[in-house]
Amino acid sequence: MGRKRFEEISGEYDVVVAGGGLGGLTAANILAKNGHRVLLAEHHFQLGGLATYFKRKNHIFDVALHGFPIGMKKTLRKYWSQDMADRIIQVKSIRFDNPQFTLETTFTRDDFTGILINKFKLKKETVDAFYNELESMNFYDDNKMTNRDLFNKYFPGRNDVVRLLMEPITYANGSNLDELAITYGIVFSNFMSKGVYTFLGGTDLMIDMMEKELSKNGADFCTKARVEKVIVEEGKVSGVRINGRQIKCRSVLSNGNILSTIHEWTGDKYFSPDFMEKTRNVRLNTSSCQVYIGLKKGEKFDFIGDLLFTSTYPTFEPGKLLSKDVTSRTYSVYYPEIRPGSDDYTIVASMNARYEDWADLSPVEYENAKNHLIEDTLTALDKYVPGIKGKIDFTEAATPKTFKRYTLHGLGSSFGTKFEGLEISMKISEQVSGLFHAGSVGIIMSGWLGAANYGVIVSNKIDKYLCNL
Repeated sequence: MGRKRFEEISGEYDVVVAGGGLGGLTAANILAKNGHRVLLAEHHFQLGGLATYFKRKNHIFDVALHGFPIGMKKTLRKYWSQDMADRIIQVKSIRFDNPQFTLETTFTRDDFTGILINKFKLKKETVDAFYNELESMNFYDDNKMTNRDLFNKYFPGRNDVVRLLMEPITYANGSNLDELAITYGIVFSNFMSKGVYTFLGGTDLMIDMMEKELSKNGADFCTKARVEKVIVEEGKVSGVRINGRQIKCRSVLSNGNILSTIHEWTGDKYFSPDFMEKTRNVRLNTSSCQVYIGLKKGEKFDFIGDLLFTSTYPTFEPGKLLSKDVTSRTYSVYYPEIRPGSDDYTIVASMNARYEDWADLSPVEYENAKNHLIEDTLTALDKYVPGIKGKIDFTEAATPKTFKRYTLHGLGSSFGTKFEGLEISMKISEQVSGLFHAGSVGIIMSGWLGAANYGVIVSNKIDKYLCNL
């Protein structure tokens, strides 16, 4: 039990989890605790999906923004361990700096309400009504209101207010003004309860603790194990092919992209025409770029916030966040206290991006574009960390092509699919018995908490399915 080389895994399991993101990891852990024979197969050499890390030149870099709602504490306590839950700590400060406003917040409802009333001069009853509408949203509702409609209802003509309310969520899950408001409301409400939190010890420790918990609960897991095919017999899952080897199983949980799960892993012929028609309407979401910055040993800088949302663009325009001509960046800042015992300072700059802006570059053009992205990011960061170029000993960049390589998601999508993908994901088992999906779909399932909780939801479905066979 536990981490195994591919050659060591059994030839038969109750469930194979294809992909080791937080949804797949959480589902695998729950199913193993419930006594099922579980194999988690991850094509990358490391678990975590987009909630992962890498090491370079004595630095540890956390991939993705290091912020999630307080609900992560409950999820880790209930479905992982109390030790992990105890490591969820609140970040001190989230800062915004753009041509429309500069401010600092704890990102709690009380603090945000005060900012909206005192700095943006909104009426308290308007702010309360806005929050109440968000809290009433449920993704089972057939509500066609868009984010644009929502903001026009409460804050007409206030692009500055929209920027404050929308920009962090756009970075978190790729939302724009024309998405359904529910995709914004649920995520914003989660964050706006008690602030933003992170994992004390870093993502590397979190993944290590998850591996140990999986081992303790009896799950097998291996990396460099790519699921190539879901084998279906008489409308029911009977196995998978991994690295050319056939493994028998009674169910499969895909933690990969929903479109890849259907078209590549399973095959269109196993799904009804009506289902496939809906699937053809599912749009992939956008991707990201990141620049990783490590300081020389002994170098440091003053506190600039834990999350710093910056832009030089005059107004809030979600389309501009995707531009290859970058004007907006979010800096996730990792101070030594994030990893007790460390003296390392690292910064991860995140930018939303389009795959097509990077896909067709020649190798030389691609390297030049990455170098420009790094240089431009350092120049922008100098405003907050003066002399940053003289303090660093490592930089690297990730692009939509990088994310596609490591996640296998079409277009390198960092945020899965648009909202219409959620129905396809949740109903896939009605088409092929024993086939389930958990991943970033419908935007609301993006982010660490959403991914883990989706794994919880689907693990319960799989448990019932296996128990009824």
